This record gives sequence, structure tokens and C-alpha cells, in this order.
Amino acid sequence: MSEPATTPPQALLFDLDGTLVDTAPDLARATNALRAHHGLEALPYPLIRAQVSNGGSALVTLALGLEASHPDHASARQFLLDSYGRDVAAESRVFPGLEPLLAAWSRPRIAWGIVTNKPRAYAAPLIEALGLEPGALLCADDLPVKKPAPEPLWAAARELGVAPDACWYIGDHARDMLAAHAAGMRAIAVGYGYIDEAEDRERWQADRWFETPQALAAALLAVERDA
Repeated sequence: MSEPATTPPQALLFDLDGTLVDTAPDLARATNALRAHHGLEALPYPLIRAQVSNGGSALVTLALGLEASHPDHASARQFLLDSYGRDVAAESRVFPGLEPLLAAWSRPRIAWGIVTNKPRAYAAPLIEALGLEPGALLCADDLPVKKPAPEPLWAAARELGVAPDACWYIGDHARDMLAAHAAGMRAIAVGYGYIDEAEDRERWQADRWFETPQALAAALLAVERDA
């Protein structure tokens, strides 16, 4: 694991699902709606939660056992997304402790944004429903590439007017750490996100870990006070 990040950031960039917002309840609802559509019993919530950061295709595979190459996968994925899209914020909430952090980092001279592999059709309504106002929002379909490519992180940094090496990128997936390192940003991992128990977190090479949203908020609020 890399040395702890010591340089205070000028901007924060967050992954969305499992890092900034707990979206698993609504995605679990949609996953089990797909199961019910096929006459199957609901899956346990913890099993679905661990797969949320892997996206809709992974949830289809979990729900029905259909790999992405299966001819019925695409239609099943669309059913799941339609079920989810009817109410993206029924139960989704900002992780406890992070709202004061966002309020503090929305002041002049410091900024925050979101870089997500979630399509904008679902990310934007979710953010609006939760009353969030990021200074930058980059979604899966905004550029020709998505994480772990660095381009979305660079684009968000440009929108915030901050150099990449002055940003911390915060996420709950190995893909997020790869993107951060490729973009020249500090790679900050959160242990409270949607991480499979079988995942080898040591391989992520995060610059720093936070196991709870409260610990992340406390550390960054201390940085903001000194800004």
C-alpha cells in the first residue's frame, strides 16, 4: 500500500455509488424486481450490495446468471435499469457524516465534484433529488472513455479550475484507484463502500484508506479549516 497522502487537496472528486451516496437499497430493489419478473425469489441485500459498484451488467449476472455475452443479457439489463430509473432516490441517501463535509467544501477557494461510471440519465436525477450541487459532474457517457481511464478525472479537474495533482479522488473500487493514479491524483479508498469480501484490498495501492464516512469527513474538515 502506498504512503499516506500528506499534501492537503485543493479539490475533492468523489465516485458516486458506494462512496458519496448509498444507492444500494434502490439498486437492490431493481435487481430483485428483475428476479421477480422471472419468477425467482429475492436475493439477500448484502449479496447485491457487494456488486453495486460493478454496474448494471454485474447485477444482471448476479440476478439471473446471464453473462454479458448471453443474448438475453441486454434486455434483462434494460428491465433492471428501467425499474431503477422510475425512482432513483426512493431510499438512496448521502452517507452519514458527508453532508457537512460537502457544505464546507462548497465555499469559495475550495471545491468538490463527482466522477462516476453511472450514466447521466440516472446520476443527474439522483443528485438533483438529493439536493447536491457538485462543481463538476462527469458521467459514464460524457466522454468516449470512462474509469479507469484518467480522462473523466482530468475533465472534472478542469471544470473546477484545479490541477490534477492538487485533487484527491475518493472511491470504493480498485478501478477508482487506477483512475486516480493514472490522472496524477491522490487515490483515496473508502472501506465502507460496496466491496466484495473476497476482494484483496492490499492490491488497490491506495494512498490512504478511510473505513467510515465519519472518519473521511473528519479528516477533510480538518484540512478545510486550514485552507
